Amino acid sequence: MDVQISIFLLFFLFTAGHSLSCYECTSLTGSCTQTSQCPTGFSNCVSATVTVNTTTVKVRGCAPSVCPSGTINFGIGKGSYLCCSTDLCNSQDAPDPSTNALNGKICYSCAGNTCSNTVSCSGSEDRCFNATVTVGVQPQVFKGCVSKSLCDTTTQIPSLGSVSCCEGNLCNGAQSVTQSFLFLCCSLLSFILLH
Repeated sequence: MDVQISIFLLFFLFTAGHSLSCYECTSLTGSCTQTSQCPTGFSNCVSATVTVNTTTVKVRGCAPSVCPSGTINFGIGKGSYLCCSTDLCNSQDAPDPSTNALNGKICYSCAGNTCSNTVSCSGSEDRCFNATVTVGVQPQVFKGCVSKSLCDTTTQIPSLGSVSCCEGNLCNGAQSVTQSFLFLCCSLLSFILLH
């Protein structure tokens, strides 16, 4: 009996102390290195590819337990996120979202101070979204196409602000905004990688 308890405790101690290891890099550094372990509360690895206008950034790292896979399209930018939960599972880049075929869905998007532009959705982007995110002290509105998996998760994250999704062409309505899309990209990417 003592041997069984000893083996159980030994097994428990080795498995309970194991932390997830992920590759960590950006496309700017050109190489990925293995992290020794992810911080407490980070139970996923993520690969992200974000393109704004003509600039593409690829990122890999640790991610929180709320980490969906999917794509998002803001009109002037697109993002693709691929999450996984085993050691070093983020060895591959997230797919380039600009290579997805159009799927026939159309949503409103924002550019400058107006949200009356439209964007054609592609790939798994089967929802339109409205998001109000506070950057500094200024609330900003963003609109576009999103995958159901990203939409389901982002509506559960209070720090992202108000996020709503809908089905149907142009269901996310046109309204004005005052800031650029780049702030939201940075906010979403920072949340996924740092929280």
